[in-house]
Amino acid sequence: MSPNFYQEYSYSQKNRLLLILTDRKVAFRPSVRCLVARKSLDDLPETFVSTSETTNLASKAVRAGTLRKLASRLYSRDLSSTPESIVRRNLWPIIAGYFPDALIADRTALEGKPAQDGSIFLVSQTGQSDVVLPGCTLRPRRGAPPLDTDLPFMGVLHLSSPARTLLDNFAASRSRGTAARTLSRKELEQHLDKLLRLSGEDELNRLRDEARRLAPALGRDAEFKALNKMIGALLSTQDDHLQTRAARARHKSAPFDATRIDLFEALRAELHRTPPQTRTTTADDGTTLPFFEAYFSNFIEGTEFAVDEAAAIVFENKIPNARPQDAHDILGTYRIVADPKEMAQTPQTFTEFERLLKRRHAQIMQARPDKAPGQYKADANRAGGTMFVVPELVRGTLDQGFKAYKSLATPFQRAVFMMFLVAEVHPFVDGNGRIARIMMNAELVSAGEQRIIIPTVYRANYLSALKAISNRTSAEPLIRMLDFAQRFSRAIDWNDFDRAEGELKAANAFMDSNDAEEQGVRLRLPEGARG
Repeated sequence: MSPNFYQEYSYSQKNRLLLILTDRKVAFRPSVRCLVARKSLDDLPETFVSTSETTNLASKAVRAGTLRKLASRLYSRDLSSTPESIVRRNLWPIIAGYFPDALIADRTALEGKPAQDGSIFLVSQTGQSDVVLPGCTLRPRRGAPPLDTDLPFMGVLHLSSPARTLLDNFAASRSRGTAARTLSRKELEQHLDKLLRLSGEDELNRLRDEARRLAPALGRDAEFKALNKMIGALLSTQDDHLQTRAARARHKSAPFDATRIDLFEALRAELHRTPPQTRTTTADDGTTLPFFEAYFSNFIEGTEFAVDEAAAIVFENKIPNARPQDAHDILGTYRIVADPKEMAQTPQTFTEFERLLKRRHAQIMQARPDKAPGQYKADANRAGGTMFVVPELVRGTLDQGFKAYKSLATPFQRAVFMMFLVAEVHPFVDGNGRIARIMMNAELVSAGEQRIIIPTVYRANYLSALKAISNRTSAEPLIRMLDFAQRFSRAIDWNDFDRAEGELKAANAFMDSNDAEEQGVRLRLPEGARG
């Protein structure tokens, strides 16, 4: 007879039996009102919520030092990790142990993690008291049980569907010293704006239709009315009292990427905190520096020629039959950066900014009609894991960024900001890096300051600095990287082509950045270089 056969009995039968399990021997004692089953800790997870059947076993193990108690009914065989880390990595099974019928709801369902104070909000029919755990607090409430549209989660739990989550979060709540159960109107606007930006109008309308269907069953008619009104305002079909700048701009049909605006503000603030040294331009022959600026700028983007091949394209107009488009990319870039009149132009208004940006892009990409020269992109683009600003938000995001650009005081500050603004928005199908660096150097040339080149060996530093601010909102590496690149550019003698090429070779400028990284080679400042 199996020692676990008692599980087949009803609750009333178990209350009339006492099972004493010793070396697989089972004895029956009738008329006893309780059931005791001896189990092994090996039958239980490393961290578990005790039940009436395991309480005695857990208590004995705690006294024996093989188990530790973390909170009411919560035990773990992990005797070394902090209680907070144990709870964090076992969070959802722990919730299922306390509230096996729980629906993850309210702000927790939308954010997918505990609130800032550790609160986790649930709907449960079996318990209404808060459960305080190391690092978090489970906060159940009564409400409609899981519907067929809610999602199975961690075995016995459920997760509110996106439509139900929106309806629940439109219900009013107060914090009372803890995190509010639901999002604020401002947070809801930000969430819906992000949803609209990433998934489009069709998905937002689908969620609205689903919420309309669910509202009567959940008693959320008033909440649906508020949701419907906010979505209508974001789609410019209704009026609502919108609170965030991004939502108001979208309502006015000038939407922008709010996440990128935060990055622009981080860079603007860092530029104000760390004003760079002003470096006036040094004398040059008027052709050598622009040539190497165009050469390296294209090389970074994969348009690779030997120096003598590129020089023949630029100075002798020798277009190789095998690569005419690549040749025109270099030639188009050179013609812009070598034109003093063109490079002296910087925008005073957003209209001028767009005009310069599109005109210069059209000139670079004139040999590539498939890349829509001078026209903003029609489809989203990305580089690796970075998704750039979606097409419908390009103009609004550039406009908001341009306002921040206008607040900067020095040419170097404006140059850094302008380069990042264009690179991060990525407004065109192709040529975004080249046009970003052209716009950067125009800020410097127009003010009589040293323009910046990014040599091939410095490519990895350049891209890493861009990723640092895009992914971690860390602006300081970008400023430091461009500051060094400007120092390097000023240290080269640009008055003679051959001399400049020799100094660039001595500085490792032409070396592939990946090879240089493997060999521990760095871009070197020429001896006696001035700051």
